[in-house]
Amino acid sequence: MLTCVIRYDIDPRKHEDFRQYARAWNTAIPRAGAELLGYFAPHEGSANLAYGIYNIESLAAYEAYRARLAADALGKQNYDFAQSRGFILREDRCWLKRVEGTAEEGER
Repeated sequence: MLTCVIRYDIDPRKHEDFRQYARAWNTAIPRAGAELLGYFAPHEGSANLAYGIYNIESLAAYEAYRARLAADALGKQNYDFAQSRGFILREDRCWLKRVEGTAEEGER
């Protein structure tokens, strides 16, 4: 299992737009085949950093997931919403793998 951490630099004046964007992924991401762990918006400290985190079986599964997400009506609508509102200034992905012997799957 791999964990994808998406780091977003967002417009600090558009937190509510980001929250709306994040909530829409709650349906689209699982439907496309990934386990959504959550989206995290600024609360205190940095006003422009946000994160989205999900698990997926492998990089091969990720490629199929991305194709399904791009074809999903809600996914398309959410991508368009982000583009039209301009609240995402930058987006980076980092792939992580849980270190064996640390927190087990059921301990989240």
